[in-house]
Amino acid sequence: MVKEIERAGIPVVHICTVVPISLTVGANRIVPAIAIPHPLGNPAVSKEDEKELRREIVLKAIKALETEVDGQTVFDK
Repeated sequence: MVKEIERAGIPVVHICTVVPISLTVGANRIVPAIAIPHPLGNPAVSKEDEKELRREIVLKAIKALETEVDGQTVFDK
């Protein structure tokens, strides 16, 4: 689905827990997530720390949307 949305001219960020799968399906902007059961959080940390963790991932995704890419790009730290 990511490729079809991109083909329509709308930039997409794929936040995923397994980067190799995103690379296989052809996502252009890939932001790694935390873990399969909790992609945008970590229930083992305090609520404040989890909020900050989520914020970092979302801000990274927004930065990826703003970035011109030529092919697949993984936006690690």
